[in-house]
Parts: sequence; structure tokens; C-alpha cells
Amino acid sequence: LAVKHHHARSQGSMERVLSGVARLGVGVAGVSFIGGQCLYNVEGGHRAVIFDQIRGVLPTPVSEGTGIRIPIIQTPIIMDVRSRPREIKSVTGTKDLQMVNIYLRVLSRPREDKLPTIYQTLGTNFDDRVLPSLGNEVLKSVVAQYNADQLLSMREQISRQIRETLTRRAETFNLILDDVSITHLVFGKEFTSAIEQKQVAQQEAERQTYIVAKAEQEKRAAIIRAEGEAQAATIISKALEESGSGLIEVRRIDAARDVAETLARSRGITYLPGGQSGGSNMLLGINTAQ
Repeated sequence: LAVKHHHARSQGSMERVLSGVARLGVGVAGVSFIGGQCLYNVEGGHRAVIFDQIRGVLPTPVSEGTGIRIPIIQTPIIMDVRSRPREIKSVTGTKDLQMVNIYLRVLSRPREDKLPTIYQTLGTNFDDRVLPSLGNEVLKSVVAQYNADQLLSMREQISRQIRETLTRRAETFNLILDDVSITHLVFGKEFTSAIEQKQVAQQEAERQTYIVAKAEQEKRAAIIRAEGEAQAATIISKALEESGSGLIEVRRIDAARDVAETLARSRGITYLPGGQSGGSNMLLGINTAQ
């Protein structure tokens, strides 16, 4: 009897241990189920839009952190609200019928308070559905207002007009554009060749203008010299009328003095005056090599 009683006690203890392990397993499974089915995480820079099987898309998005949902009935849709870059390429025509490849860089993000509406109308890939078509439409409408050369000389103004127009159009889709800028402008070969020819023509025109201005200056200088010589001749004629041959004698003396000074600085030449007896003056060459 004692052996049977001990065996029964051992069996009862084992059953209690197994029962406790079973209850613990059920508890862990329950917690895991609740954590996996009832809780969800929203990472930084994201928001959650809740889709309810009964009420539809809930009007208020959920911020960052851990949220609670009703399993099976509610499903969280995680959406990125950070600014994302996108490059939009467009081949469009200018006002003077020149083709240009234009590259536009756009930084965009959705309006956080309008995320449920954006999800209902555009889905999670809202920027892929909206920005390419809007960018091409705005680029073509704005670029068509300017000539090809104005795209270079008025680039800042055109970029500002594109930014304002594209921002206004994106607001109708609840998108915010943080930055819009033109990164590249590539013109066709014909326009590039025309620009080169225009530059060459401008340089040639500037050269011809310089030549004409130089000729005009030379003409004015010649006129001034001629007027100066005419005035000098008039003065000389007047002096001759008043002084007779005295002016000529003074000029002859000045010329003789200049010749004498030049010869005095020359080697191998000696000047011999004729003296008071009326003899002629002589220039004597001396050979210094001997």
C-alpha cells in the first residue's frame, strides 16, 4: 500500500508540472499573438494610415512609435513622409522652334495631414504617378514662352517660374515641393552650331568696329597735323613779311648748331671753321684705326 501511495503522489506532481508548462506555453503564445497581430511599429520619417474593414481608411494618420490595431479588422499602411529627390527629363521646343533637353531636379514630400486622402486617390507610390506627368507638362508650357538663347541668359528667372508653377500644380495633389531647380540644358546640334557662328560674327563685327574707330582716329590726327602745319606756314609767312630774311638766318643758325652738336658726339670727325676771312667750313675725317 505504501508503494502504491508513493507512486500516486509522484504521478500527481508530474501532472501539475506538465500542466504549468502547458499554461506557460499558452501564455507565451498568447503574448506573441498579441504582439504580432495587435502591435505595429512606425519608424522615424514615416506615418501609418489605418485601413479599417468596417469604416474604411481612417482620417487621422498615426505618428512614429508603436501603435495598436484590431487584428484582421485593421491594417496599417506605412508611408514615407521624408523629402525624396527625383530627376525629371523632358524634350521640349522653345518659342523659336529649337529643341532642348532639360533636366529638372525635384525634392518632394506628401502633406502629413492629407496622407489618408493621398492613399485613397494615389496609393503609396504617389510621387511616381504625379511628378513625371506634372513635370513634363510644366516644362513644356514654360519653355515654350522663351527663345533658346533666353534659356541661357534668363535661366534663374525661368527656373523660378517653373518652380512656382510646378509647386502650385503639386498642391492640388497634396504634395509639397521643397526645391525645384534646372540641372542641365542640352541643345540640339543645329542650335549649338548657330551659336558658334553668331559668336564668330559678333567677334568679326567688333573687329570691324575697332578698325573703323582706328581709321577715324587716324583721320582726325591727320587733320590736326595738317591744320598745325598750315598755321605754322602762316606764322612763318607773316614773320618773313615782318622781319625779312632774319627768320631764315635764325633757322640756319639753329640747324648749324644741331649739326655741330651731332658731329661733336661722332668719332673720327673734326669740324674746322673757315675763320673770319670768309673761308669755307670743313669736316675732316680722321682714321683712328691706324
